Amino acid sequence: MNDQNTPRLIVTSTDIRNSEAVIFDSMTSNIDADHLVACAGYPFYGISWTEKDGKYLWDGALLSNTPLREVIDSSPKRDKKVFIIDLFPHIQEEIPENLMDAWHRARDIMHTDKTDHSVRMSKVISKYLLLMREMHDIISNAQLDKVLHERFSKIEPEYHKIADARGAIIDEITRIERTEDTHFLFEDADFSLSTIKKLIKQGEEDTEKALAKKEKQNEAKP
Repeated sequence: MNDQNTPRLIVTSTDIRNSEAVIFDSMTSNIDADHLVACAGYPFYGISWTEKDGKYLWDGALLSNTPLREVIDSSPKRDKKVFIIDLFPHIQEEIPENLMDAWHRARDIMHTDKTDHSVRMSKVISKYLLLMREMHDIISNAQLDKVLHERFSKIEPEYHKIADARGAIIDEITRIERTEDTHFLFEDADFSLSTIKKLIKQGEEDTEKALAKKEKQNEAKP
């Protein structure tokens, strides 16, 4: 816990009783297997909830399957390069032909990445913060009369509080989307060793494609 040399882990779950997100952060707590199990309970597949710290918890995907907002809230001071891995495809050209196909596509739509709004809001907030910093620098170096100086002195602590607490900027977003060759409703409930190995290999290939595409886009920029 709170080891600067260890990658930080943030996982989310859903409180069954109040429909709110419950965040487990390795920076503030020792995450164990029970925490991870609590973030994987999925009622539609018959995977039960987990009782942890007096709360009854299901998978965080019931509220948000891409918890970017929770990451920003947990680490608001550091600028970020974000990699989003979307396991549920945005696009499917084929129209569902039966009930199982319809359930599968509906599940994908419910769980697909929905961070666009969070990214847009983060960029807007970042612009506001940069503007505030410039205005602060100008005013702090300007000659102010007594009244304006007193007003500036009163609001300056609040400025520093906002700038320090919400100063993170998302520098770059890379989206990695899982390739889906066949559509199967219970694909995300198959935890067999062969399937896990196959998904790991597929994930590596999808990541390499996404990074290569990002590199080409960066090279094409003026």
